[in-house]
Amino acid sequence: MRDVFDRSGRTYGYRRVHAELVRSGVAVDDDLVRRLMGAQQLVPVQVKRRRGLTVANQAAGPIPDLVGRDFTAAAPGAKLVGDITQIDTEEGPLFVASVIDCYSKMVIGWSVDIRYPASLVSAAMRMAAQRIPLPKDAIFHSDRGSQYTSHEFASVLAGLKVRQSVGRTGICFDNAMAESFFGKLKTELVHHRKFATRAAARREVIRYIEGFYNKQRLHSGLDYRPPAEVLEEWFVVKQAA
Repeated sequence: MRDVFDRSGRTYGYRRVHAELVRSGVAVDDDLVRRLMGAQQLVPVQVKRRRGLTVANQAAGPIPDLVGRDFTAAAPGAKLVGDITQIDTEEGPLFVASVIDCYSKMVIGWSVDIRYPASLVSAAMRMAAQRIPLPKDAIFHSDRGSQYTSHEFASVLAGLKVRQSVGRTGICFDNAMAESFFGKLKTELVHHRKFATRAAARREVIRYIEGFYNKQRLHSGLDYRPPAEVLEEWFVVKQAA
């Protein structure tokens, strides 16, 4: 139990620790795990909230909300969400853009830079399109930040034949799935440590996304399975059909 907790970076609560033990073949009751973790003071790190980065583009034309807070999808690539966050280092801030697949909850696109122009989110979107095939009528959803409502990003989406969707300004629930991922990244990676350099922060962000979140972290919305496993299973089943 302690090993599972430590391998999660001290981020797992009793439900995820229990799920990981069951996946490993250990027959144990979740209430017992809860009580034992409490007795051993195995308490997961907690989130600290900070101001968002969204600066709305007042000159942007009307873009519809095609998602309506429904972050489910019937297949990989059908519905994607994205956001930007800031990570502080002793050298200065580092910015991370994400693209998340709503079907598998996997981060299929990301980009890291010392600034956050439209090219940051464009690079993350291009990575996503290279990683998995995007079906016809795929949707990308974000907030109304100036990067996402820019002509550059609209051109990238048009080139990929992806429909654009945005939520309302200042309403975090309209992009809850994308914001939730960065909340986890901040809780589980950033807030309990300090980064001396941007390069060090970049390495750890990539390690967290590709090494832990996508491949190891158990997602409650996936019956406590990691996103990469769910995505791979879908393509295996499709090929076998």
